[in-house]
Amino acid sequence: MHMAFPKDFIWGAASAAAQIEGGWSDDGRTPSIWDNMPKGRINKDETCHIACDHYHRWREDVAVMQTLGLKAYRFSVSWSRVIPEKNVLNPKGLQFYSDLVDALLKAGIQPMITLFHSDMPQWVFDQGGWLSEETVEDFAFFAKTMGELLSDRVQYWFTMNEAQCFHPDFLELAGKQNDSQAQKAAWRIILLCHGRAVQALRETAKQPLRIGHVIMGMAVEPVPGILSEEQAYQMFSSDIAGWMSQARWLDPICEGTVPEALTGILSAEDLSVIHQKLDLFCVNVYGSMNFYDSPGRSNPLSYPGIPKSQIGMPIRPKCLYYMAKFAWRRYGLPVLFTENGFSNLDFIMLDGKVHDPQRTDYIHSYLLELRRAVEEGIPVVGYLYWSIMDNFEWIKGYDMRFGLIYIDYPTQKRIVKDSALFYREVIASNGENL
Repeated sequence: MHMAFPKDFIWGAASAAAQIEGGWSDDGRTPSIWDNMPKGRINKDETCHIACDHYHRWREDVAVMQTLGLKAYRFSVSWSRVIPEKNVLNPKGLQFYSDLVDALLKAGIQPMITLFHSDMPQWVFDQGGWLSEETVEDFAFFAKTMGELLSDRVQYWFTMNEAQCFHPDFLELAGKQNDSQAQKAAWRIILLCHGRAVQALRETAKQPLRIGHVIMGMAVEPVPGILSEEQAYQMFSSDIAGWMSQARWLDPICEGTVPEALTGILSAEDLSVIHQKLDLFCVNVYGSMNFYDSPGRSNPLSYPGIPKSQIGMPIRPKCLYYMAKFAWRRYGLPVLFTENGFSNLDFIMLDGKVHDPQRTDYIHSYLLELRRAVEEGIPVVGYLYWSIMDNFEWIKGYDMRFGLIYIDYPTQKRIVKDSALFYREVIASNGENL
């Protein structure tokens, strides 16, 4: 007999503004850096100007989420939709998010907000972005604005998503990718933005909030005869992966300490801002990093024919178990899986449906490992599938499909995939069908 998931376990799905909204110049929104990407940077020079047109179709999308029985939906705010230029608020942009939150609540879906998910406004980039002290107060103003608007109705807030990814992307756009001083300076500004956002959210909160910082989880999986569980934990906790290391970002945030490689960059005053109390360990996990291929290096664990998703991520269900176990041991915070998902070669089949057995199996096998963590008493509070719908996958464009809902981009038709129907059963049974 398996122990059930907690009765208040949060089953949900996630998205990001730049990846689904579209409406890039509608109702006073100004461009983000993703709207203005240099030619040749994105696959086939595709853009996120329309994406899934969620900005105009959000009512339909919330209705579909309701039919799937989602308990929660994590989405991000387009910073340039609500603050189109410095210190200027856009009432129509603010209204959009307020209406979306109201519709989710009416549908019985808990809204969860990520403030920043990679889409820096062009005006912020132009003033120096993550290399400018000005950005710290701009980000605090953004957090305060959203907190004042929505903290009466939204309890779960995440300051940022995957700094390990948007940090190098920004530096490359700024032409500073090989500048070690710029790398460190941007790291400091990003961390300060996080800290000031937490302060702003707490100050404006109209109810007790649950706040986290979403990291890209560098899960490490023990391998019999090669890597013991203790060695895997030490790798997880180390700065071994450089700028991709979770320790490099989370140690200052969660512990108030600085990795050895970056000593002397943060002052005591900086750390007092960065090291704010968090309520959750929020993590995006797709596989175990010790099974990933490394450019130009052979990895014996990444054997020929290893199962991978279409985007090239090795399928390693145990990553959820070890991430939960190691994160709880190191940081002592309840764990929320803010992303986990599978990119598949999906298309509309002869019967008009989208059959995706690989994704169904992926969700099933990963959730069995998640249940194992829960059974061991690790406080896992929820699981959010990435993503609610197929979307703009950054530089990969539209070829990578991660969604529970298929988007036929030429018509914007939504089709619920088989995996979504399976996930609906998981939610309805609180994981008993696994």
